[in-house]
Amino acid sequence: MSGICGIVHLDGASVERELLQGMTESMAFRGPDAQAVWVEGPAGLGHTMLRTTFEAQHEQQPASLDREIWITADARVDARSELKAKLAAKGRTGLAEADDAQLILHAYHAWGDDCPAHLLGDFAFAIWDGPRKRLFCARDHFGVKPFFYARVGDCVVFSNTLNCIRSHRAVPATLDDLSIADFLLFEMSQDPAATAFEAIRRLPPGRCLSASGQGLQVKEYWTLPLATKVRYRDAGDYVERFKELLAIAVADRLRTDRVAVELTGGLDSTSVAATAKSQLSQQPGPFEINALTVVYDHLIPDEERRYAGMVAAKLGIPIHFLVADDYPLYARCELRENHLPEPSHDPGTAATLDTSRRMASFGRVALTGWDGDALMNESPKPYFRALLKDRQVGRLLSGMVRYSVSQHRIVPLTFRQWLNPRGKKGPVDPPYPGWMNPALESRLDLRGRWERAHAEPQVSHPIRPYAFRILAYVMRLSNFFEYYDAGVTRVPLEYRHPLMDLRLQEYCLSLPPLPWCVKKKIVREAMRGVLPEPVRERPKTALAGWPEMELLRQPETQWVDRFIPAPGLDRYVDRSRIPSVRADTDRDERWSNLRPLSLSFWLQGETS
Repeated sequence: MSGICGIVHLDGASVERELLQGMTESMAFRGPDAQAVWVEGPAGLGHTMLRTTFEAQHEQQPASLDREIWITADARVDARSELKAKLAAKGRTGLAEADDAQLILHAYHAWGDDCPAHLLGDFAFAIWDGPRKRLFCARDHFGVKPFFYARVGDCVVFSNTLNCIRSHRAVPATLDDLSIADFLLFEMSQDPAATAFEAIRRLPPGRCLSASGQGLQVKEYWTLPLATKVRYRDAGDYVERFKELLAIAVADRLRTDRVAVELTGGLDSTSVAATAKSQLSQQPGPFEINALTVVYDHLIPDEERRYAGMVAAKLGIPIHFLVADDYPLYARCELRENHLPEPSHDPGTAATLDTSRRMASFGRVALTGWDGDALMNESPKPYFRALLKDRQVGRLLSGMVRYSVSQHRIVPLTFRQWLNPRGKKGPVDPPYPGWMNPALESRLDLRGRWERAHAEPQVSHPIRPYAFRILAYVMRLSNFFEYYDAGVTRVPLEYRHPLMDLRLQEYCLSLPPLPWCVKKKIVREAMRGVLPEPVRERPKTALAGWPEMELLRQPETQWVDRFIPAPGLDRYVDRSRIPSVRADTDRDERWSNLRPLSLSFWLQGETS
């Protein structure tokens, strides 16, 4: 989670070193290992180093291979051996000891603007091409690493840390009213490139940016792949290939001897933990792995302590618990260190940040199990409908029988109705909130925006609709993984998500959904004999309650309905129209009606 930043003057004016130095120093919390700036004429790059891999121990940035093309990068490049082989075939030399930033430079020399399409891993980088007087930047496929930029006149300012860009004196602090309205209406911006600030833009996942005297341009280099078909004769081959890819994904995300795992009692994070322990055990020398589990002991029914504890005992991993029961709503939101760069609807921010701080005490790398649910928890019905449409009756009937046996349930005799999506009621759209500021509502046509958003057809796929819908949502949301990032947490900790590995994603999306991606069949088979049976066979289990809703029932939360709005909230919200949140009986409406309070806390932090 190194910090990167830079300034480029497209009109040829010289960069002010002191200004760039100040921007770089503002990211000192991201990179305690080294700090450096490079300036030459109209371009300047800054970097603060957090060394999280073996290869990075002697890495220095900003870096160059030829003193003409320079890079600043927050990157972990995966499949390094394969990339080196491809680069060697393109005539590149000096690859043996290359660190990740140098590999990206080699890729740029070999493929130019097409280089991101040849990279695997999590990355945000900026390259100044001196001979061409041109800036080139890219963000990884799923947007794990953030990247922000602002163009002020002929000056382009960029960073992977939003507050770093705000420290540039030419970047105005004006809020983006439409982005704030989107937060209040949808809890996310409808524009994946927007931020809470009018002048600052976010580079969406799978995009690259170029800027020169001819202007600034953003292009897409990758989009969600259409699922191809993977077919093996032997069922065991499906499982073995999954285990192989999971091991590769985890190994690429280790490259260290100290790691923490954000462990729940579910299948995804426990599978990652088991694979990580196995991979570390194969490394020469000592290693350290710790697990952290967030638990509720009395606020809501919660069995995570028991299930996660079983896994830790089986794997021989020390486990630590963060008890979240006693965090009040919006605890410590007034503290400067808990103020987030953009509005977030998370009344439990203190617990979230404390989790990152505890994880950082175990090392600089943390693994998660996000998001096995999207990848391996599909309904079989779309697959059955596709077979029915293609008149593959034999496969349809055998598949339904196998499903019935495996799930210990009988498919209804009227299976045509069971398969038919028509006539089945979907989720009811939430009501438009009545507390939006009428003047803002009229100026931005917010009711029309609301109606268009709810009428917009969702991304779909004939047999994997749930997986593609969730992945498309992540891509559109654009900032989902940023809440793990040091730019938000202010903790020098790099979260890594093995199940979001592109190779693993493409494989699972190509599998026959039945039986492998229904109720996580493939991972259950892969973990046979590895995880405790109660965990391996545990069905997908959501929390038995909603902590925030439970807290709202308590007498000490009466202040929520009487909060005094922060200065500036009236630009967006008519405070007098917000109904009593505690008295609301609809859980979703209650959650929606809390958003003005979340925004109020954020605005208060902006002025304090």
